[in-house]
Amino acid sequence: MNDEGRARDGASGTTAPAPGASRRERFARGAQPPDRTVWIDGALVRGSAAMVSVFDRGAHDGGGIFETFRVHDGRPFLWTRHLERMVVAAAELGFPVPPSPTTLRDGLDAVLAANGLTDAVGRITVTRGIAGGRPVRTGCWIEAEPVEGRLWRGTRTGKGAVILTKRPFAADTLARYKTTSRLGYHLAAEEARAAGADETILLTHQGEVLEGSASNVFLHVDGQIATPSHNRGILAGITRAFVLQACYEMGFALRTSAIWRDELFIADEVFLTNAVQGVVPVATVEGRAVKSRGIAARVREALDRAVAAGM
Repeated sequence: MNDEGRARDGASGTTAPAPGASRRERFARGAQPPDRTVWIDGALVRGSAAMVSVFDRGAHDGGGIFETFRVHDGRPFLWTRHLERMVVAAAELGFPVPPSPTTLRDGLDAVLAANGLTDAVGRITVTRGIAGGRPVRTGCWIEAEPVEGRLWRGTRTGKGAVILTKRPFAADTLARYKTTSRLGYHLAAEEARAAGADETILLTHQGEVLEGSASNVFLHVDGQIATPSHNRGILAGITRAFVLQACYEMGFALRTSAIWRDELFIADEVFLTNAVQGVVPVATVEGRAVKSRGIAARVREALDRAVAAGM
């Protein structure tokens, strides 16, 4: 029995498409696009109308960079630092010039207004565009969504749970850029979801700690606040930089160098940072309890003060 001739399969309980259904209708299955408004190359579009050309090198080859950030009361937090990182990445990777900061901020404000959002997670994606034109123009879109659906359980409770990846990672020359080629990171994040954890920490074959699938890692060990150096092939997160500065101002000794797997289990404290979650104190690593979460709480308070100050 073929797809078009099947009326109803009693064993599976599925209903077949009508005999006259188009090929597109018959294969348009799975999740539907979110009913949200996004900004694409200067225009606001919604839901299924939000499309990018398959010839755009961002869609075709993974040739894109992006920035994700929190929006508090309509203000994107650490906005200038995010834009600076994106512009530097575009220049170093040979991208066409991205839209101006004014254009991007106007686009973000329009997206927030169209979706009725004041507190949100925003994202700007810039691609290498469609090859062949002179000059080549970037592709660009801006999106925003409610914060609630993006927060980890550990972010809400202040008791994060992490696991260690079972798929060893190697330092990548592009890992210090926030590119859209992120399959390895997404697979690591799925490990955490399958284990009921918040995040997966990435390790090399030798057991060196790199970062989380979507976060930077901090430890309080041997009287120091330690985090892997950005020279180890990790993303130098915007929130990571804020936290390093905050810890320095609090008088903590800092260490940015190689960190090893065993240190995660002897550390007095472990915490994670990223732009969406902020600072997340870790309560368990691979199910083993972490001794304390006090330093992370202090750093989290410093971040909250910066948000209130409108940085």
